[in-house]
Amino acid sequence: MAGDKGEHVKEEPVRQRLLAEATRLFAERGFEGTSVQEIVVSAGVTKGAMYHYFDSKDDLLHEIYARVLRMQTERLAQIADGPGTLKQRLHRAAADVVETTTANLDDSKIFFRSMHLLAPETQKTVRAERRRYHERFRGLVAEGQRTGIFSDRVPAELVVDYFFGSVHHLGTWFHAAGPLTGAQVGKHFADLLLASLGAGDVDE
Repeated sequence: MAGDKGEHVKEEPVRQRLLAEATRLFAERGFEGTSVQEIVVSAGVTKGAMYHYFDSKDDLLHEIYARVLRMQTERLAQIADGPGTLKQRLHRAAADVVETTTANLDDSKIFFRSMHLLAPETQKTVRAERRRYHERFRGLVAEGQRTGIFSDRVPAELVVDYFFGSVHHLGTWFHAAGPLTGAQVGKHFADLLLASLGAGDVDE
């Protein structure tokens, strides 16, 4: 048993190295312009080692985005089920998705630029994963509208689609060395979301 555990510990860095090198190469050369051979050479592993962890180049691209989405989904659940008023929780959730997106911008940019190149079944899986996140987020907006905390002038689905359209656009203009940090942009986006719902200040 101890030997198996040690083997697993040694294996995990290989998976992380493959993801890191695939991310770098996809960013530099594009998904189509990067071969599996280039990824394994850059990661210093064999093709067999790569196929132990990933079924294909599609699988690598999917995981680059999926690991960020999993992290964001876990954080959203903690915020949504955590302490604070509904306004405070929605504000925290909105700020968090912006901050975590800017912190993992290369992953998100690569994925959204290349998603159309994935196999149809993989695209379907990704959309379902992202939909689950959006539905949990929309649930906070819908709850506030039902209870009169938020204006229901605009349907919750449109409010959330508009907000995430801006989040997905971050990769076209945000720079880590720019005038605003990811946390600052997140706060501004969250303030704008609450304002669009007629919610006033988050602490009111």
